[in-house]
Amino acid sequence: MKVKVVTKILEANDRIALENRKLFDGAGIYVINLMSGPGAGKTSVLEKTLNLASGLKIGVIEGDIAGSDDAERIERCGAPVVQINTGGACHLDANMIYEVLSELPLRDLDLLFIENVGNLVCPAEFKVGENIKVMVLSIAEGHDKPLKYPLMFQESSALILNKIDLAPYLDVDMEKIRRDALSLNPKLKIFEVSCKTGVGLPEWIDWLKKQTLKR
Repeated sequence: MKVKVVTKILEANDRIALENRKLFDGAGIYVINLMSGPGAGKTSVLEKTLNLASGLKIGVIEGDIAGSDDAERIERCGAPVVQINTGGACHLDANMIYEVLSELPLRDLDLLFIENVGNLVCPAEFKVGENIKVMVLSIAEGHDKPLKYPLMFQESSALILNKIDLAPYLDVDMEKIRRDALSLNPKLKIFEVSCKTGVGLPEWIDWLKKQTLKR
């Protein structure tokens, strides 16, 4: 019975996600569902992206269980942003996204980031109408995460391996992260990034612009 209920929930979500995608395509927007565990640095990556991705008009939907700190950080970067508080839900779903789309200037945007709730499980299961999923993993989370949470890596088109400036101070095997992630998803594009030092950010921005131009 539980499997049937979950299947129905996902099917209903996918129908709304398809409608969202039609709206995005009609407005000419490329959409990225940005996922990670708590504290991996999604918002920091977004701040750097907004500051460095010249020529791209970017909007953001912020998803959190509670609070608006991340949305306020994005707003200070000058991007249009909408906050969704899930009230306890561990992920954003397609209906939550649909409900706030009227609050964004969709036809004025090239790119929309949907920053999902910090969670390594549920966000990967729910489509929201995105073109691709991108995952942020802090190396401080450890090298065991790909094999512990495989779906996140399997569903993502790119992995931002963040906080690499901490590598000298951590007992983390970055090669194992890369190897295990690619074993789960051989097409996964991996960026090694430090938001503190700027390492890897130009490569990420260049790739991002190329993806957006494909829309």
